[in-house]
Amino acid sequence: MSIFKGAGVALITPMHEDGSVNYKKLEEILEFQIANHTDAIIICGTTGEASTLSDEEHLECIRFTCEKVNKRIPVIAGTGSNCTESAVYLSKKAEECGVDGLLLVTPYYNKATQNGLKAHYKKIAENVSVPILLYNVPSRTGTTLAPQTIVDLCTEVPNIVGVKDATGNLSEVADVMSLAQGKVDVYSGNDDQITPILSLGGIGVISVLSNILPQETHDMVASYLAGDVETSRNLQVKYIPLIRALFSEVNPIPVKKAMNLMGMEVGSLRLPLTEMEETSTAKLAEEMKKAGIQVK
Repeated sequence: MSIFKGAGVALITPMHEDGSVNYKKLEEILEFQIANHTDAIIICGTTGEASTLSDEEHLECIRFTCEKVNKRIPVIAGTGSNCTESAVYLSKKAEECGVDGLLLVTPYYNKATQNGLKAHYKKIAENVSVPILLYNVPSRTGTTLAPQTIVDLCTEVPNIVGVKDATGNLSEVADVMSLAQGKVDVYSGNDDQITPILSLGGIGVISVLSNILPQETHDMVASYLAGDVETSRNLQVKYIPLIRALFSEVNPIPVKKAMNLMGMEVGSLRLPLTEMEETSTAKLAEEMKKAGIQVK
C-alpha cells in the first residue's frame, strides 16, 4: 500500500527574525497546502533545513505538524542521518509523534558501500513499523543508491516501500522500474521531471514547487494518473522556467524568497545558507509573474 499518490510538498520551515522556528506560520502554511489539495506533507526534509535544526526542534516540528494536520493527509517526516543510530532515534521518535511514513536520505559524507547502505536502512526499518521511503540524492550526499539496491531493499524489507529519486537520471529510474516489477513506489525528487517519471510508472512527486503552487503541482500529477497525459505535460512544460528559477541557487534559498515575495512572511534561512543574490531574485520574481503569481 502506497503512503500516498500525487504531489507531496517538501515543506519549508518558517523562521522568526531571530532564527527560531515560527510555529504559528507553520500552521498557516499547512492549512494553505491542505486547502490547495496537496496530497502529502513532507516535514523536516532538505527543503525544511533539517540539517540545521536541533533534534529537539526537528521532533517538535514533526509533532506539531502531525497534530495540526490530524490525519487529513499523510505526514512524512525526514529522519535520515549519516549516523545510523541517530537516524534510528529520530525515526522512532517520529513514529511516536504519529507520522504516516519516513523519508530517509542516504548517509552523507561517510560514503557507504551498497552493502553498507543496505545495512543502514535495514537497521532503521527494524526499529519502526511505519513505511519508509528511501531518498536518493547523490548531488548532496556523495552516495548513490544503485537501482538493484533500491529494489532489494523494497523487496526484502516489508516496511521499505519506495524511493524519492533526485538523481536527475531518467535511465536509472527506468532501470529501477525494470527491476522492480511493480514492487517499488517511485516519486520524482525533481520538479522538472515530474511527468517524465510518471511516464515510467512513478506515482507522484515530493515537490519544492508545491510550496508556492500546490494546486497546480497536484493537478500535474492527478491529470497524468487519470489518463490525461496532455494536461500533465502542458503543466510540466509551462512551469519549467519557474522551476529553473527556483533552483538557480541552492534549495531552499529561492523557494523561501519566492514565498516571501508572495507576502507569506516565512522568514530567513539558517547559516550557512544566506539570502538570495539580487540578480537571481529579480529573475525569480520575473518568472513568478509570468506564471501568474502575484509578487508583492
